[in-house]
Amino acid sequence: MTDTLAPTAVPAASAPAYTVAQERKIVTAIPGPLSTELHRRRLAVVSGGVASMLPVYIKKANGAIIVDVDGNQFIDLGAGIGVTTVGHTETSVVAAAVDQAQDFVHTLFTVTPYEEYVRVCELLAEHTPGDFPKKSVLVNSGAEGVENGVKIARKYTGRRAVAVLDHAYHGRTVLTMAMNYKAAPYATGYGPLASDVYHAPSSYPYHDGLSGADAAARTIGYLEKVIGAADLACLVVEPIQGEGGFMVPAEGYLPALQQWCTANGVVMIADEIQSGMARTGKYFASEHFGWVPDLVLSAKGIAGGFPLAGVTGRAEIMDASQPGGLGGTFGGNPVSCAAAIAVFDAIEANNLLGEAQRIEASLTAGLTVLKEKYDIIGEIRGRGAMIAIELVQPGTGDTTKLPNAAAVSAISAYASQHGVLLLTAGTYGSVLRFLPSLALSDALIADALSVIDDAIASL
Repeated sequence: MTDTLAPTAVPAASAPAYTVAQERKIVTAIPGPLSTELHRRRLAVVSGGVASMLPVYIKKANGAIIVDVDGNQFIDLGAGIGVTTVGHTETSVVAAAVDQAQDFVHTLFTVTPYEEYVRVCELLAEHTPGDFPKKSVLVNSGAEGVENGVKIARKYTGRRAVAVLDHAYHGRTVLTMAMNYKAAPYATGYGPLASDVYHAPSSYPYHDGLSGADAAARTIGYLEKVIGAADLACLVVEPIQGEGGFMVPAEGYLPALQQWCTANGVVMIADEIQSGMARTGKYFASEHFGWVPDLVLSAKGIAGGFPLAGVTGRAEIMDASQPGGLGGTFGGNPVSCAAAIAVFDAIEANNLLGEAQRIEASLTAGLTVLKEKYDIIGEIRGRGAMIAIELVQPGTGDTTKLPNAAAVSAISAYASQHGVLLLTAGTYGSVLRFLPSLALSDALIADALSVIDDAIASL
């Protein structure tokens, strides 16, 4: 499919050396015999609640390619749901983790601290939006970051209520289950859920058609009438919603909400767990919208695959917690911190902000060709290497925009059988999301789009 790519304005960085050929290759049925046997073993001992999109078992990964135990090579357009942003097994990140592991693996920062934790907090203070003094706490996962952000906001304000937006996703813990917009499968049967969590209408331009000012007025109206500013501790917002379907808010929406929050003593928290760390062509997606949040949540791509998350924000808010109120046994593990420092270095050394912009240009150009060819593609949206297409029923893209979840499932299944790993998303299951590593080349983009073209044609 040679007509899917347009010239890009952003030059690619010089190609690094890879230990796996950056190409798609299918040599067995999917899943192959070794994956099938591993899956049999898995079913005997792994909880059925831990589901996998595709029962292929991975042996090696490098750059933008993952290799299964049967030798099949897949173009990875999911990057572990946005985790391996710098590329699978990026050389400098692996080396930093190995070096740190040889020095010490664990001491617990709240007992005997170490420089690596401090350095990650310095880098977060430097790169998150805002030029005011900032401090951080490091934890293990995105959901733990959300929990701590809410906890800190409640401590600082002395208020109880938490507001989130429609179509949001924040995690699978007791609190974050209540913060998610969609219950199934994340909260089904796990109640009772945490209280004092409220869901406000969001900005979804493709469907609501509202300007940023009008969407913000609608959100603020809900916050004032249903909760009341005097009881609201925080408003937690994904600048680009992830699981909800990569919704990009209308211009001016987020700054208007921040202005209201500041005026009313409400802590506004940017959940940048999926959208942060160079994914969108800026360090944090908030920057695209002129939004300077009070707190920023980081995870996923921050440590190149090692478990780490952070809450970073205004020093006065972060210091409201009493000594001992924040922390955890594994929070800010030194190996993960060393990897995170290497990730920040790799973003600069490899021009990964530019690479994200290149991927956006190549992907959107190719997807635009497909949109002109197939009327089930209702909208292309996103920033950087965080792009999605919303699929609609034929002929409804300019009218009712009825979701087409069946097409999403069929395209994803077809692509996986042909060596392309896609992620699905959206409240109604009608979104295909592209969340690749920044190592993804234009050649791999063209190859993956050719498979998606074939997949849509097969419908």
